[in-house]
Amino acid sequence: MNVITTMAYRQIRRFTRARSRIIGTILHPIIWITFFGLGWSRALNFPEAKALFGGVDYLTYLVPGIVAITIFTTSFMSGMSVIIDKDYGFLKEILVAPVSRSKAIFGRILGDSTTSILRGIIILLMCAFITHINILGVIPVLIIGVLLAFTFSSIGISFALKMNNLEGFGLVMNMITLPLMFLSGAFYPISSLPIWIRIFAYINPLTYAVDGMRYFLIGKSQFPIVMDFGILSVLCVVFLSIGMYLFEKATIE
Repeated sequence: MNVITTMAYRQIRRFTRARSRIIGTILHPIIWITFFGLGWSRALNFPEAKALFGGVDYLTYLVPGIVAITIFTTSFMSGMSVIIDKDYGFLKEILVAPVSRSKAIFGRILGDSTTSILRGIIILLMCAFITHINILGVIPVLIIGVLLAFTFSSIGISFALKMNNLEGFGLVMNMITLPLMFLSGAFYPISSLPIWIRIFAYINPLTYAVDGMRYFLIGKSQFPIVMDFGILSVLCVVFLSIGMYLFEKATIE
């Protein structure tokens, strides 16, 4: 267990020591809420629009999506630190160290997921003062956040293990994150999408995290909550296993 806690602690310390990352963590969702949420909330402040968003104002509808997106993007970005560790030689030291590779990468994913969830908690607490969310739903929302964070931390690290430069990873990240965000139901109901696009939303892991969080925070969802938890749990196990397998087979030239 020592290698797991050591790797997790390292990732958490890397985050807490980087003030720019902490500031960016807080400012990025605030920008979404202020310039996107507040603006559209006023523009969509009429009965027909509220009916589309389940009877709540748009800002309240948006909050679960922003929390999920915060956890999603920061988890996926964890792959960048893997590439940095490749450049500085730290990853090679881990690969040749007399410790379990599976435990080492699990500890790393645990640390990255923890920082992602902390960011989600900060945003959730901030939004609790300006929207009408159910604060009692925070605990199950955090459980969903854990599943989401582990899933995309594993995906991000899996991509990074196959890449050698930050530019390439950044390009892949932009190509993946934007479609997943807009096809997750975070900004508008999936039911409002054309049927052929809706298919892509249904295979998007982020969709079920947003839906589950929305269920517990505002009492609205498009899928059964058991379905949200079930799909996220399966995907978490699958991608975590893939990430651990790839790290077991990884070589650094």
